[in-house]
Parts: sequence; C-alpha cells; structure tokens
Amino acid sequence: MTFDGGADSRGAASILATLRREGVPASFFVTGRFVQAYPTVVAQLATIGPVGNHTWDHPHLPTLSDAQVLSQLDRTRSAIIATTGKDPIPFFRFPFGDSDAHARALVAAHGYQAVGWTVDSLGWKGTSGGMTAAKVLDRVVAAARPGEIVLMHLGANPDDNTTLDADALPQIISRLRSLGYSFVTLDSLR
Repeated sequence: MTFDGGADSRGAASILATLRREGVPASFFVTGRFVQAYPTVVAQLATIGPVGNHTWDHPHLPTLSDAQVLSQLDRTRSAIIATTGKDPIPFFRFPFGDSDAHARALVAAHGYQAVGWTVDSLGWKGTSGGMTAAKVLDRVVAAARPGEIVLMHLGANPDDNTTLDADALPQIISRLRSLGYSFVTLDSLR
C-alpha cells in the first residue's frame, strides 16, 4: 500500500487509524509543501513506514531544467529529514507518474529509485469524477497479484471533498487478506 500526499491531509487521520488498527505497514510519498503544511501528519506517517520524496510542489518534471529538478528533490528531502529524522532516499515517486529518460537518469543519479504503481485506486477522482468507495475497493482488489503496488491518496477531492481512499481502505485490507495477501513496505522489497 502506498499513499501520496500533496494537496491536503483530509483523509490522513482515517488512513493512519485504519493502518494502525489493522497492523498494516505502508509507504508514503509526500511533497515538500505537504510536509510544510502538515508536519505532524508526516511524522506520524514515518511511524508506519518509509516516507519518500514526491517533489516540492508536484510539477511535471520533464518540463523542468536540471537545476529546477534538483531543487525540487533537495528542498523536499531536507523537509522530510527535518520532520521525520529519516532520509527519504532511495524512494521517489514522479508526480503524475510523468517521466522521461533524462528525468529518470537525473533522479537516479541523486540516489533515488523511482517507484510507480500497478494499480491507481482512482479515489482521488471523488464522486464528482464518477468514483465511489465501492468502485475503489473493486478496482484495487481486481488488480490483486503478488507484488502489487497500490496508489492511494491522503487528501480529499477538491471539488466534492470526498476521501474515497480512506473510506475504502478497511474493506480493501479485509478483502486482500481474505485472498491470502499480506502487506509490506517498499523498504522490505529492496
């Protein structure tokens, strides 16, 4: 289970409570602006699993200069270390999953391993985007396979304020467990 934090933290309390109650580890990717806005939340995330770098403000990295990309990485890394006491290296997630060969090489040259996903829950679309908690659940469970990396989000949809990922998480955990799956963090896969 991986969770991205960039816009807001409206689903984070519920997600953290579910992960703790169920004893499920997870991995997180946060922007520097998210760290700046929600340091207490980020510190709590680090007690569940690794907190990776998701850039400072979620830009399309292939459109930036090398200096701008490095600033995005370095500012966020510093914020994560200052807040959690832990280095986000090697975990990095490209905003929007948007990368090219040059951006991937640049990120790798600075010690990061880009982490994608095998299924996006699409909970971020909210009900205004045609999603429901049941659809999020079905989407994640239908993609279940060994090594699955689920992408979910800590925030709410900005248009309808729904937190579908947080709402669906307890059932996702239950259903995946009933299928024989267990949960690990990204650092256990290195």
